[in-house]
Amino acid sequence: MKAQILNLTSSTMSSSISLLLTTTVSVTILLFSTISTAATIPNIHHPFNKIYAFGDSFTDTGNSRSGEGPAGFGHLSSPPYGMTFFRRPTNRYSDGRLTIDFVAESMNLPFLPPYLSLKSTNGNGTATDTHGVNFAVSGATVIKHAFFVKNNLSLDMTPQSIETELAWFEKYLETLGTNQKVSLFKDSLFWIGEIGVNDYAYTLGSTVSSDTIRELSISTFTRFLETLLNKGVKYMLVQGHPATGCLTLAMSLAAEDDRDSLGCVQSANNQSYTHNLALQSKLKQLRIKYPTATIVYADYWNAYRAVIQNPSKYGITEKFKACCGTGEPYNFQVFQTCGTAAATACKDPNQYINWDGVHLTEAMYKVMADMFLDGTFTRPRFSNLLFKKLNSL
Repeated sequence: MKAQILNLTSSTMSSSISLLLTTTVSVTILLFSTISTAATIPNIHHPFNKIYAFGDSFTDTGNSRSGEGPAGFGHLSSPPYGMTFFRRPTNRYSDGRLTIDFVAESMNLPFLPPYLSLKSTNGNGTATDTHGVNFAVSGATVIKHAFFVKNNLSLDMTPQSIETELAWFEKYLETLGTNQKVSLFKDSLFWIGEIGVNDYAYTLGSTVSSDTIRELSISTFTRFLETLLNKGVKYMLVQGHPATGCLTLAMSLAAEDDRDSLGCVQSANNQSYTHNLALQSKLKQLRIKYPTATIVYADYWNAYRAVIQNPSKYGITEKFKACCGTGEPYNFQVFQTCGTAAATACKDPNQYINWDGVHLTEAMYKVMADMFLDGTFTRPRFSNLLFKKLNSL
């Protein structure tokens, strides 16, 4: 009889465990499939109800205006920026949505408001019933502005750095109550968009070496991440640098014999690749130091290159030319960029990777979002981060 009870108990436990695993897997699959879609679905619960974003023009949803971004790209508030989705300029460096916009949509959240729009509206940088805030700003560097001034590389148009964004975030936190802060760090997704490419670009042609920039940038960026982690951030995604040698700007300025196997600028891609290796090494150390936090690395470099290798798979027909610009052979000239009177936009930006020569089309940002959220270009997989958050609910 005892043996029968034991067998029954064992069988029941096995069935229960099997049912639990099946239910968990089913719920997880449903969640991931829901999150991978760009369209928002009413009344669907998602693991995150707040996103806080940082970065540069690849992530900036409106903290910059015309004349405030990187030199040569001073017409951000003019058509045809925003032509594809919003049908008007929204101070995004694209014809439409950015990767962070698709991330928000995948979580069934509204687009993140730029911090400076909250500050101008409310006077103190707060928002009512906010689902997060975007602190990314165009032209931002990782290294402090004072470094560039000291080396006679003063960039008065874009003095912001990751330190600026952190200061904005600190001011935002001051407007919240204690319980709000605890919930914010424990339950929000912190999306750290690409930042640091400008550090290299701003020193091009100077006596400051790439090694110096990489060391300063990585150490400063690591301190920024640790500041967030020390505050209690539990869920973080960090983007690496893209394949900068495949951007129209690099293609138009570099010597024709400076090319890699994909036809991109080899020196620029090597620079980004080396930077990303150093970043990944630091993230590995941070995972050990902060074991309760989930830190995901988004491999922008290889994701971008995957599209270059097989563009037709993603509906792309033009790998290097800018959609919006003027001139041959890349439809790009530094002083007649998108938004100027001489520039025109292509008929179908969805077939292009490059929008204005430095920034990407909505179509490419969508491809990158899919690769990060539902693909194999994150380490650990983004689904792992979602699973951990789901289990914490």
